[in-house]
Amino acid sequence: MAFADALPDGGVLLGLDLGTRTIGTATCDAGWRFATSGKTVKRAKWGRDREALREIVKARSIAGIVLGLPRNMDGSEGPRAQASRAFARNLDEAFALPILLWDERWSTRSAEAGMIGQDLSRAKRAVAIDSHAAAIILQGAIDRLAGGVI
Repeated sequence: MAFADALPDGGVLLGLDLGTRTIGTATCDAGWRFATSGKTVKRAKWGRDREALREIVKARSIAGIVLGLPRNMDGSEGPRAQASRAFARNLDEAFALPILLWDERWSTRSAEAGMIGQDLSRAKRAVAIDSHAAAIILQGAIDRLAGGVI
């Protein structure tokens, strides 16, 4: 079943940029028009990560999850992509929500370029980069969803 088919009435989506030390979060409106960066969750063991994400899922009434899939530039998948797929399986078991794995190539660089354009200091960029990357991942997905492609 396609992701959009699982959510025929739309709903708030949670975008995630999974890093080794942090998880960037973002959410979008129920009509899938715009993504907004959220908080950055410090990674720990799965149980703590799950509970931190559960708070967001409950607070925002999340209907589905878009998780960045870090592919290599040639489209192949390495260890980081495998880790994201394993995280997606854990999310599925924990939340039973539709999950879309979204190609995240260039998301962090795009987020950094945007923040540089806003003249944010290096220190402020370091704190916010993962959540901004999550918003870019989510915006790409909802733009495509709005076109009815996935």
